Amino acid sequence: MGFKQFVIFIAAVMATNALAIDTMLPALPVIGNALSIAAENDRQWIVTAYLLGFGGAQIFYGTLADRFGRRPVLLIALLLYAAFSAVAGLATTEGVMLGARVLQGVGAAGTRVLAVSIIRDRYSGRQMARVMSLAFIVFLAAPIAAPSLGQLIMLVAPWHAIFFALAIFGAVMAAWGALRLRETLHEEDRLPVSAARIFGAFGTALSNRIAVGYMLAMTVMLGGLFGYINSVQQVFADIFHAPLLFPMVFGVTALFMAAASLLNARIVGRMGMHRVSHTALAGYVGIAGVHSALAWTGHETLIGFAICQSLMMFCFGLVASNFGALAMEPLGHIAGTASSVQGFVTTVGGATLGFLIGQQFDGSAVPMTLGFFLLGAGAFAIVAVTERGRLFRSAPGESLVRTSNA
Repeated sequence: MGFKQFVIFIAAVMATNALAIDTMLPALPVIGNALSIAAENDRQWIVTAYLLGFGGAQIFYGTLADRFGRRPVLLIALLLYAAFSAVAGLATTEGVMLGARVLQGVGAAGTRVLAVSIIRDRYSGRQMARVMSLAFIVFLAAPIAAPSLGQLIMLVAPWHAIFFALAIFGAVMAAWGALRLRETLHEEDRLPVSAARIFGAFGTALSNRIAVGYMLAMTVMLGGLFGYINSVQQVFADIFHAPLLFPMVFGVTALFMAAASLLNARIVGRMGMHRVSHTALAGYVGIAGVHSALAWTGHETLIGFAICQSLMMFCFGLVASNFGALAMEPLGHIAGTASSVQGFVTTVGGATLGFLIGQQFDGSAVPMTLGFFLLGAGAFAIVAVTERGRLFRSAPGESLVRTSNA
């Protein structure tokens, strides 16, 4: 693949996850009724079950990718995603749906680990952050369009068709990868599957202060995002009484995140990952504070919600690409395992925090917005400890050098 096709392919691989979550959000009430899930908060399990499968399985993919290569493991993961998307579409009970969603997430877990590993095989430093930002621009078209796509599908077909569309997308991606993707892990770099090596790599990934610090900061940031995803459909239905506006506003907020990724790709080479991400995180905390205050005092409106959420997602977009690159930067020699460990911790931890926030939904936006503020402040504290108080700087170790695997 040339550079442009590589970025588009990686972005589409990454989009499998967003599509699996966001396309079915408008259909949650209908799915809940069809599967006899009476309580609105209980329907959040359809999202959380997927996230737990997505996060939990990532711990295995890195070891497999380091041993057998990136390409075959990615193709198997995409086929699993396609198969269990179809099973979810055929579900007639809550148990079958939740089981299919867990296993759909297991397949999608490989796309997350392998996308990051493949990028890390080819790039490092600021160039890695730039590639991830460019991939994010294409990738973020998924959450922008996905809720509207799900709602559009429901206008012409039952909710089952949403999952069948995901199955087709997974199969197409597997075919594209089989035809065009070359292996990025050299034969001499493949590592044997051994307990000593695996636990040694895990130990390295979990003992590097910088990697662990940014991994934990990203975990709590994702907790806020997943809390938003769990609650947002209920917010529009129960607070604003405008469920039909949900896909549009959700897409607008995602558009701000995409704009942030585009901006990051342009400025990270000059300003550095530290300065950009730390400044954006401070902005996120400030806006979240205003957002939670509006909800707490009863001044939350649809327009105010959309503005605050859009600005927060803009900051989140600047944080996410850079935190991921900063966490991976010291671990290039064990990229597959490191990506697995980080994906496991950030997704399972974030899904748990997000589920706890979502379950507090009480007919107001207070639990969700307060969760944004507290978790954002927690992430800022973690970064401050990780960097020993040296924030908003451009670290001398950040480079534009591509690795020899490029």
